[in-house]
Amino acid sequence: MSIQLDHSTHSELNEKFPIVILADNITGEANIGSLFRLADAFNIEKIIFTGTPINIKSNRLKRTARNTFETVSYSFEEEIITVIEKYRESGYTPFALEITSDSCALEDYKLTKKTKILLIIGNERHGISKLVLETVPTKLHISMFGNNSSMNVSQAAGIALYEFSKTFHTFHQK
Repeated sequence: MSIQLDHSTHSELNEKFPIVILADNITGEANIGSLFRLADAFNIEKIIFTGTPINIKSNRLKRTARNTFETVSYSFEEEIITVIEKYRESGYTPFALEITSDSCALEDYKLTKKTKILLIIGNERHGISKLVLETVPTKLHISMFGNNSSMNVSQAAGIALYEFSKTFHTFHQK
């Protein structure tokens, strides 16, 4: 008989995956709450919000985040390019999650054991800003097979985190 595990009985990885999410003006409270849940689920280092400050007191955000905003490290920064440069100097590779004329399919990009990721995700309506796309050389996209060329930002972030974590988890097992 299968027993559903709760928060206290599922396995946990003590070491955080070397991933930081950089949100380029994400404004939807449900999306922000979902990012907190994802950051917790994939045990990443931090979320950095830029653009419009988030309303951490929003009931919608709190309901969606299910208290993960209390345990996930996050901050708000004014200048996104400054954040990108700071993390690049600290050894992180910035990846813009956006379909562009020069983007690579997420599943085709090969990480190394030493890769530290700054995953940049964009605004719900406009995606990642042109300035950021001009600054970040590596763009990754999620292969999609329908007619639409975009998906919800938190769903896209979840897919990217899953792909990255599969690789990092394999590295940890070796």
